[in-house]
Amino acid sequence: MERLALRSRLKPGAEQVYDREHATIPAELEAAMREHGVRSWRIWRDGLDLFHVVEVEDYAAFQAAMKDDPADRAWQEKMNRLLDGDFDKDSAGLRQVWEMT
Repeated sequence: MERLALRSRLKPGAEQVYDREHATIPAELEAAMREHGVRSWRIWRDGLDLFHVVEVEDYAAFQAAMKDDPADRAWQEKMNRLLDGDFDKDSAGLRQVWEMT
């Protein structure tokens, strides 16, 4: 099991929209994430900074499995308009900040 810390950032002024739209995760997205090895994914917001703590069987395998998932594509499109810099699923995904033991 990998336990990772990741970071992303909101566009200035997107805080309220993010909080409202990110209050619930679509059931089909959560099901796909669990199917591909995610045990937990928590996000905290501090101003514009989003800190993610992820517990997953294998993060690289998870990213590869989710790459073309329709529920994840729709979610990323929705979230990209709020992020400072697009999340490109065809790149390496969110940058790993550190791995926790």
